[in-house]
Amino acid sequence: MYRLGSVSTLTALTLALPLLAGAPGSAHGQDVVLDEVSTQYQSLRVVQVADGLDQPWGMAFLPDGRILVTERPGRMQILDGGSVTEVTGVPSVHAQNQGGLLDVVLHPDYESNGWIYFTYSKGDGDGTVPALARARLDGNQLVDLEELFESNTVTSPGRHYGSRILFLGDGTLFMSIGDRGAQPDRAQDTGDHSGSLLRLTEDGGVPPDNPFVGNDDYAPEIYSYGHRNIQGIVRHPDTGEIWATEHGPRGGDELNLIQPGENYGWPVVSLGRDYGSQEPWGEARSQPGMEDPVFEFLPTLAPSGLAVVSGGGFDSTWQGNLLAGGLRSQRVVRLVVENSEVVHAEDLLVEELGRVRDVRQGPDGFIYLATGESDGGIFRVEPLD
Repeated sequence: MYRLGSVSTLTALTLALPLLAGAPGSAHGQDVVLDEVSTQYQSLRVVQVADGLDQPWGMAFLPDGRILVTERPGRMQILDGGSVTEVTGVPSVHAQNQGGLLDVVLHPDYESNGWIYFTYSKGDGDGTVPALARARLDGNQLVDLEELFESNTVTSPGRHYGSRILFLGDGTLFMSIGDRGAQPDRAQDTGDHSGSLLRLTEDGGVPPDNPFVGNDDYAPEIYSYGHRNIQGIVRHPDTGEIWATEHGPRGGDELNLIQPGENYGWPVVSLGRDYGSQEPWGEARSQPGMEDPVFEFLPTLAPSGLAVVSGGGFDSTWQGNLLAGGLRSQRVVRLVVENSEVVHAEDLLVEELGRVRDVRQGPDGFIYLATGESDGGIFRVEPLD
């Protein structure tokens, strides 16, 4: 495992982020907010695509250039140039603390089948579950809504839903589910979906080649377990490796290389510490039979959103790099991966834009960031020659 206590940061910027005006739902397309950002090997420009969004959580890029954005309180919006339009037909969600309307992705064959997949917290003040649904877009309305899956254990609402979605290109998808916060030991309960990465068919069923199919001691949807709260996941286009970022407690934020059937240790092992006592969390920092993280984010990142740089006009030194968003840390970390190890890291956009909730590479090759604030925005990061 590679750890980094001090990484190179951006040079000081004299251009301040302007105050953003407008009522919720307003959009100011093509507003340059940072006109030249110096980083290692690559200068950048940051353009604000939209502002006034309420806790934007996930983004999906429609073939016609519009962008779908989920807002955690329970709304889905369409960004179209300088306008924001609310989508109707979104199912009722229980929005409390970390719960609400969460990730959104398009089916890989969207242009032929029109399916949009999204996750959300379902239930009431007594208990909620993470759920997965799909629907089609007819104008500005969701139609043909189908709930595909919900977690098998109702839990008090508000914490650690996970809820990132990743299609794998083989007719299956990943859905992450956090440990739900109140009872961390559930991440080691192999009959409980909580604290695990699930692999599902595109209609919410169990793939027959999942690692625990046929073993009555495991929920058959589980692909890996012992996770605290995965909120970033990506498949590397060059290697096929599945990389995931997840929250530790105080410290211990992790980048993991996901392997089928493996136990990632939480809460038995952790690099983090107890919030109150500052004592080490768990029984040990590492233990045989449990996977260690490839990388520990130091200082704390509070990770959410993960992308891979592929093309897009970025410098060759950036190609194949991971970009991990940070919430509390308000930054993006660029990770250089070689032979399944992190060999270098660089902090980007430190406290320039706010809490980075999502990181995606758009079909135009540029990097898009969503900032998870009550007055959040969507930003486009472009390379400069």
